Amino acid sequence: MPGPNRFRRAGGRVERWIWRGWGLLVGAVWFAVAAVADGSAASDHWAFRPLAAVRVPTPRDLTWACTPVDSFILTRLESVGLSPAPPTDRRTWMRRVSLDLIGLPPTPEQQEAFLRDEGSDAEARWVEFLLASPRYGERWAQYWLDLVRYADTHGFEVNTERPHAWPYRDYVIRALNEDRPFDRFVTEQLVGDSLGEDAATGFLVTAAALLPGQIGQDDASKRLARQDELTEIVHNVGEAFLGLSIGCARCHDHKFDPISQRDFFATQAFFAGVEYGDRPIRTPEAEARRQEAESLKPQLAEVESALTQFEPLARLNSEPRRESDPRRNEITFAAQSARVIRFTIHEANRHPNLGVIEPCLDEFEVFSAGPSATNLALASAGAKVSVSGSKVSDKHRPEHLTDGRYGNDHSWMSDEAGRGWVQIELPEARSIDRVVWGRDREGQFNDRLTTAYSLEVGLPGGALTTVAFVPPLRSAVSARRNTDRFVPVTTRRLRMTIMACTTLEPCLDELEVFTVGSNPTNVARLPGVRVTASGTFPESTEHRLEHLNDGQYGNDRSWISHEVGRGWVELEFPEPTLVDRVIWGRDRTGQFADRLPTTYRIEVQDEAGRWREVAGSTDRRAYEAEDKSPPPPALVGLESAERSEAERLLNHRRDLQRRLKELAQGPQVFGGIFKAPEVIRVLRRGDPEQPGDTVVPSRLTVLGAEPLTAEASDPERRRALAQWIVQSPLSARVWVNRVWQGHFGLGLVETANDFGLKGAAPSHPELLEWLAGEFQRAGGSLKHLHRLLVLSATYRQSSRIDPQAVAVDASDRLLWRFPSRRLEAETIRDSILAVNGRLDLKMGGPGFNLFRSRGGLDGFPPLETFTGDGLRRLIYSHKVRMERDAVFAAFDCPDAGQITGRRRQSTTPLQALNLFNSRFTLEESEVFAARVRADVGDAPEAQVRRAYQLALGREPEAVEARAILPVVKEQGLAPLCRALYNSSEFLVLP
Repeated sequence: MPGPNRFRRAGGRVERWIWRGWGLLVGAVWFAVAAVADGSAASDHWAFRPLAAVRVPTPRDLTWACTPVDSFILTRLESVGLSPAPPTDRRTWMRRVSLDLIGLPPTPEQQEAFLRDEGSDAEARWVEFLLASPRYGERWAQYWLDLVRYADTHGFEVNTERPHAWPYRDYVIRALNEDRPFDRFVTEQLVGDSLGEDAATGFLVTAAALLPGQIGQDDASKRLARQDELTEIVHNVGEAFLGLSIGCARCHDHKFDPISQRDFFATQAFFAGVEYGDRPIRTPEAEARRQEAESLKPQLAEVESALTQFEPLARLNSEPRRESDPRRNEITFAAQSARVIRFTIHEANRHPNLGVIEPCLDEFEVFSAGPSATNLALASAGAKVSVSGSKVSDKHRPEHLTDGRYGNDHSWMSDEAGRGWVQIELPEARSIDRVVWGRDREGQFNDRLTTAYSLEVGLPGGALTTVAFVPPLRSAVSARRNTDRFVPVTTRRLRMTIMACTTLEPCLDELEVFTVGSNPTNVARLPGVRVTASGTFPESTEHRLEHLNDGQYGNDRSWISHEVGRGWVELEFPEPTLVDRVIWGRDRTGQFADRLPTTYRIEVQDEAGRWREVAGSTDRRAYEAEDKSPPPPALVGLESAERSEAERLLNHRRDLQRRLKELAQGPQVFGGIFKAPEVIRVLRRGDPEQPGDTVVPSRLTVLGAEPLTAEASDPERRRALAQWIVQSPLSARVWVNRVWQGHFGLGLVETANDFGLKGAAPSHPELLEWLAGEFQRAGGSLKHLHRLLVLSATYRQSSRIDPQAVAVDASDRLLWRFPSRRLEAETIRDSILAVNGRLDLKMGGPGFNLFRSRGGLDGFPPLETFTGDGLRRLIYSHKVRMERDAVFAAFDCPDAGQITGRRRQSTTPLQALNLFNSRFTLEESEVFAARVRADVGDAPEAQVRRAYQLALGREPEAVEARAILPVVKEQGLAPLCRALYNSSEFLVLP
């Protein structure tokens, strides 16, 4: 640090510098604020004006121009005393336009045919060939996907897969190949769900998003996450379509552009009905699947209803239930001589999030009787294991049941939720008296725990003896329908007593009592049945005692007790009747789930007048308000005929559920879920906890606000926004500027995503206006723009450096030569595969992997070797947000973390290291060498010529051939192939 005297000597200069800089800063801020405050000055900004009618200028040199574009370029060059570079040769132009339009080099055969074609329209016909190629959409879609941050993962810390994002990528490719007009392209991406293009609305939700589990469960966190989602949509729309950073006005009025905070939230209101999520794609095939699903749902309901007739018998608990321990369970019994031990799982506990899932056992041990007990069930002792079915993985296999190792990593898992069986067969009959089993002896897991089971032992071919039985609990009570089945009993009086319910006074919409037999009768509906109750909800026309057995369902025809949480009802039949089941519900229509009885008992009166309990809630699972995964019905206790019929129904139900699941897995797109719009308010400092005035959808004030009403529906809002965007001259300027940038590396407006007051001024303002107007006159045809540009003399120029021109325009903004530049990462990789003959041109569908795994604990380790789908074009890779490809990410490939309007080009040592030493390059060089040998044989001279033709589209020069031939003869062809891949001529747009 300088001493005080040194600082004092420099103090005058420092002080003057500080005050000069401060003055410039204050002046700049004042100018920006004044410009924004002065609406008239802001609205007069060139980008906000209507399109001007521009005439094509007439340059002094009337012979150079090939398209109207050239007249603008040449006129500007002449104004500063510059001349355009001479035209490049036809071979270079052909390679340039091929790489530019389809991202692949021409084949030697195509190039030879083109060079022989002396027709005046040869170039135009080649351009038409390229524009008609499916490869064109794959090439130019990448620019748009960069812009909207397309990725196949959600981002943030978890970065989980977004498996249905790819239909949007395929939509963009398809739309470009079909040359969909600009207005249609914009409209479909905003409201494609109303136009039969469901995949197109993937545009709205391409940004990163937090999953529900990553958002705090408090309301404030949910509001903040929702606000962030809507903000990202505004970012996409503002920058992609309008070239304006509208999103910067979330917390305050825009610092530079005439965009107020109210404008931001008025724009956000267009999307108040959009949520991030998957949505079915409506196609004829999808509609057929939907109709089939609708036809199967009534069948499933009928089967479900029939299964209720096979409800297991109610059990009156007389002894404590044996509870299972996740670590270790020991079952002892009187010594038995046995070879076969069968453990049948009837029920498992519930996973907190997934409900009833497949049970798991880590080891099953069978011990010999006597003081020196040993485990006879070990595979090493000759025991054999068989199971009902297995959900197999490295950790879960049937053989792990008898391998003597404990823990989840050495366990067996059934393939059926809540059920399964395990059978051990010993080498010979032994006396056994004990079985030990556990879910996870190491104590790390307590899910998938068996809670109800049977243990049977015996000899092969004979009947097995049940030595232990823990029956399953019956299903929890349901608001819709409950069956209590019991041993048939003759009675004249039946009573249901309620001791607890979910809320308020208990309610029953119907109480049905059925006789025994194949055609049961609901005797509660017979004439002469007398109904009594502890009390009835007073002064209600809907809730009356006579509704209890009137045969009508629903809340409007129900009985409600007069006491909170308790009450009883009683039915007296005209004569003694043999009955075996009671069916009851709170609301059979499914509209209400409150007032549901959860603790109850059902009693009958015998001939002596004594009340005897026959069923109740003590053997039911505890009630859960959102029981989305009930266990399968237990068949324990059913008679043989009933069990067979129940099994048939269960199998039928399983088939129906499987088919419905298949039908539900039709094509989907991560394209947003649409609902009724929510209220949007101006948020002070952008904070959802500081809401202000409500706003309605409206376009930007500076462009002529036209607000909608608050009652406008979600599709009406998005449709109105699309109509405004496509009619705006600003969007036409932005779009043609992006096309220009794609061909020349830099747009006429250098700041492609910022056409605001602080954005760069156009280098050729009249040309930009004329192109935007021409674009509209051509119906928004992107391919029309391509023809204008690539067939122009401006585009045909060589990239030769002119020192005099450099002195005037070092950055080549006036285009006195063609601005050569390095190819993008995708084009480099695709071209490598194309020249060696391995490029797979299959289009569409889910992306191929660039990483060995997709997140989780393993992260994203990169793949180094590619086969199969991994040889497709790079645009079809599964793009992981914020994770870069091991080789080609070094070539400035965006990671979808931020909107990328233009890829910056860097030159780093890592690029050379990756492309020269990576396994990918080494392997593809060997493949390239093998192709060359297959084409021309083993002669080194012919091999060198063919390698140059394939990679660079030309013959090697004499000096090159002399230098490389000794290397090829000594080290083989692969080093040459690798050198060609790394040459500037291969990597640069000529």
